Amino acid sequence: MRLGGGLAIASPFGTFRVPNISTDKNDGIGTWTTVQLGNALVGGVSPQGAHYYPAFPYTTYAGMTPRDIRDLAAYLRTLPPVSGKAPPHDISLIFTVRRFVGFWKLLFFKASGSVPPPTGDAVRDRGAYLVEALAHCGECHSTRNSLGAIKPDARYAGGPDPEGVGFVPNITPARIGHWSEADIAKMLTNGMTVEHGRVGSSMLDVVTNLATLPQSDREAIASYIKSLPPRATPQP
Repeated sequence: MRLGGGLAIASPFGTFRVPNISTDKNDGIGTWTTVQLGNALVGGVSPQGAHYYPAFPYTTYAGMTPRDIRDLAAYLRTLPPVSGKAPPHDISLIFTVRRFVGFWKLLFFKASGSVPPPTGDAVRDRGAYLVEALAHCGECHSTRNSLGAIKPDARYAGGPDPEGVGFVPNITPARIGHWSEADIAKMLTNGMTVEHGRVGSSMLDVVTNLATLPQSDREAIASYIKSLPPRATPQP
């Protein structure tokens, strides 16, 4: 069901369930204000003041602009309500204490997000925003520490799939440096790689969504990916 939630996300800490974010006023977020949606996206805080688990990638959404938050809220309100609540998270008992999430945020959460400062290159800067704030590519293409935070020295260098099914590839120049920007933009359009293989797993859904972007945005993403510092792939 569209935005009705329920998707199971496996992790070392247990299984998280995606919530209903449809416009249903009882089971979804139909009563939320734009400010409340913004607080969830960039602060990881619910309307009731509870900390969200970082399985919800507010650590990267924190870099979203107020304009994009308003536009997202306006779009969500055009979608139909979906009734039904998602099942509860199935996680270890210790992680059900939300105060621990607050402590985690003190250690690892940056209120400014991870979008780098502008360089003056409009294409590259647009790509940085798309990759770091909206598409949150680093959430999957990075290795995490024992507390589930991304290791800075392994950002975009690949690592174990967060859901425990395989290994996510390194997308820095250390691994795909022979790809051109056109190669990357093409892969984001049709899923075909330079090696003539097709992306798989959850990346298929990512490509399906990115293929709907303007070509200029895919080219901007490619420009930023090519600018990433090369990093060695961590050992599985």
